[in-house]
Amino acid sequence: MDVQQQINMKSVLKELVCGKALFLIVVLGFGGTFQTGFNLTVISSTSPYIQSFINSSWTYRYGEHPGEKTVTLIWSAVVSLFAVGALAGSMTVRCVTSNLGRVRWKHSNALSRREFTPKNKRNGGTHNCYISVLREILGREEWWNILLCVPTCFCAIQMIILPFLPDAPRYILIEKGKIEECRTALQFLWGPGDYKLEIEEMLAEQAVIQGENSKSLLDMLRVKHLRWQVLSLLVICGSIQFCGITAITVFSFNIFLEAGIPVDKIRHVTLGIGTSEVFSSIISSFLIESVGRRVLLWIGFGGMSVIMALITVTLYLKDSSFVIPYITVFLVFLFNIFYAGGPAAVAHPITSEIFIQSYRPAAFMLTGILCWLGVAIFGFMFPFLNAALKSLSFVLFSCVCLIAALFVFFILPETKGKTPLEISQEFKNIRVCGSSEDEVLEIKL
Repeated sequence: MDVQQQINMKSVLKELVCGKALFLIVVLGFGGTFQTGFNLTVISSTSPYIQSFINSSWTYRYGEHPGEKTVTLIWSAVVSLFAVGALAGSMTVRCVTSNLGRVRWKHSNALSRREFTPKNKRNGGTHNCYISVLREILGREEWWNILLCVPTCFCAIQMIILPFLPDAPRYILIEKGKIEECRTALQFLWGPGDYKLEIEEMLAEQAVIQGENSKSLLDMLRVKHLRWQVLSLLVICGSIQFCGITAITVFSFNIFLEAGIPVDKIRHVTLGIGTSEVFSSIISSFLIESVGRRVLLWIGFGGMSVIMALITVTLYLKDSSFVIPYITVFLVFLFNIFYAGGPAAVAHPITSEIFIQSYRPAAFMLTGILCWLGVAIFGFMFPFLNAALKSLSFVLFSCVCLIAALFVFFILPETKGKTPLEISQEFKNIRVCGSSEDEVLEIKL
């Protein structure tokens, strides 16, 4: 880490403790990304106990043991139903956030976190790695049912605290037109100051919107000048869901078992993976402003593509040497580091930054649908896909990551330190296959 990056890190930490932004991040994290990460990762450690419960329950009810395919089908449904519920919740984001505000609707906390943050203070957020210790302590046969109830406590804490916090400054000024209330919210979060530049930026965006109401998802999809932004969301969010991270997160127990890791060692391996994700997310949160979103994205996806190809090889050669399974573990560690430091850290900032205020709730609704629809489909299909293709299933993930890396490298503009209006102008300059200037896709606000 160079001197400038160290200075940036110290500046960010100082700004976080001047106001109550750090407190807000913790509240939103434990009530939002914690819920997602907990439900997706803890299910892996408890998977043998849940499948044993399915087996015993079926035997008790029907008087015979279920077939392997029956257990796999029910287990896949258990994994995917969480995402189905989240998908239903994501469809309400645009309606509820536009009427009640950002803070008062807990499903919108990803949107809130970005809108609470001025342009010069934005960084990435940790994704899902607060739960490694809980998973290690409670991820045992006698405690697994209690472990699955833990998120309820954090949900209750968030719902009690959120009504006492101010709304998102951008929402207060751009949609409600209250300048002083916006300034008060910024001071509450980031400490004393007049925040003149931040307010001027919001006023400029408000002038462009000209009092337009929040747009629906269908409105956003119909607008021609937003097609590059929508396509970028489809590629980035779709690639995240089908890059293989869900397979490694939810089905890591099965993957490590397939790789030849002893059963009693798997829990410790998954604990290490969670820890590596935490450190990667923290480091990337300080690098994102100096390195940029685009660089972290294409390097992240590119590295993930190479690693998935190597995992395919090591799984195929697992019986050739006792060292191969541990190489697979190392590659999985590396994959999680690239993911946490790239796509996981950048996806939410990108979604917030490439759309102006009136389209932002619809954009987050789209990302929510893509995310949870992908998790539901993938969670249901992967056990059958893995049974049919074995190690070759990871070739598909490698191809998805490669496509995403190429799209980001050649198409997506950098958003670092730019306003939504400036970013829209960057999209205006995109040319398709070397087309002439007259054939440029025009982006009009």
